[in-house]
Amino acid sequence: MNTAPIAVALDAADLETAARWAALVTPHVSTVKVGLELYLRYGPDVVASVRGASGVKVFLDLKLHDIPATVAGAAHAVSRLKPAYLTVHAGGGAAMIRAAVEAAPQTKIAAVTVLTSLSEADLAGLGLEGSASDVVRRMAALAVGAGAQALVCSPREVADVRAEVGPDITLITPGVRPAGAATQDQARVATPEEALAAGADLLVIGRPITGAPDPGAAAAGIAAALRRTGAA
Repeated sequence: MNTAPIAVALDAADLETAARWAALVTPHVSTVKVGLELYLRYGPDVVASVRGASGVKVFLDLKLHDIPATVAGAAHAVSRLKPAYLTVHAGGGAAMIRAAVEAAPQTKIAAVTVLTSLSEADLAGLGLEGSASDVVRRMAALAVGAGAQALVCSPREVADVRAEVGPDITLITPGVRPAGAATQDQARVATPEEALAAGADLLVIGRPITGAPDPGAAAAGIAAALRRTGAA
């Protein structure tokens, strides 16, 4: 059975919980995501722990953002862990993105356009002109021009970004919530079906799966719903 195009965000308080969640969901999803907090607490060992023997893809979501030489060094350091994806901030500029791409050639560098927690009022407060969609599209074009093979954007901007960058760039969408789930700290959200229909390739889903009484069953349920609708 094909796994669903979902990256489960393993935002656990401890390594044992993250590894347990990963083991429960990997029969149903293609990818597990390790974020900054978990990586800083446990270091590189966390990647092996959540990958286990399953060979599931690991999305290392560190959102690197520094001068090009520093980002190149960091990307090279984690490339030995063989993550499928590594995030950098598009706002770091073209030279920084290019440095990451060159330093980790076996990993897809995913440029984060605009955090899904930011509203248009937040963007205006940061001095970024235009709508959220305008800002995301500008960031996306810059990142792809610098060699990024993937982009992180909210479901609301996926269709516009796909039109901007074409079919060959992997679009990763956080802010995905099954119908009826709480939005929590995400400002721009959509259901899994909506996000895939808009053109997303990989859906980041965290608490609706990991916060469920049985994360494996929750992942299986979302995967089955996507298959029923023909979205996956």
